[in-house]
Amino acid sequence: MITVEQSEQLRAWFAERLPVDVYESLVSVTADREEITVVGAVPADETVAQFRERTREQRIEVAREAEELYRRKVAWGVRVGGETTLFTHLAVPVMTRLRQSERQVLDTLVAGGVARSRADALAWCVRLVGRNTDTWLAELRASLDKVQQVRAQGPDVSGEPDSRKSGSE
Repeated sequence: MITVEQSEQLRAWFAERLPVDVYESLVSVTADREEITVVGAVPADETVAQFRERTREQRIEVAREAEELYRRKVAWGVRVGGETTLFTHLAVPVMTRLRQSERQVLDTLVAGGVARSRADALAWCVRLVGRNTDTWLAELRASLDKVQQVRAQGPDVSGEPDSRKSGSE
């Protein structure tokens, strides 16, 4: 998870490097340990396919630079009207241990045709929680940012004396 400050710096980096005519406006830049996702609004008269074709070379150039700098893959998306479409984004495997009652939930979703596999069922559950708890998750992320800020202001526990505090100048 990255801090709000890091997120703002990342957004500014992309805003500076994206040519003016790529997006009508930059909607969001989000990141996790593996990927940075850049989403922008496109003109109402342009389709997702037209956008992808028109901006491919520009996006590839910016992505290469970002991937080298941030050591993460870059994914792209567009917002047309109220719909967001992501493309070139990762699906990252996640290992977890589940008890029988939790596995039974996944198996019920598979048996009911909601999902093709336990992995799909787990992804479905995560999306459902994300949609129904947006406010709570936003508050949790904000509190984690605060924890990281407090940690950064804490004492240096590396064992090395801070030369700024010694009177040996």
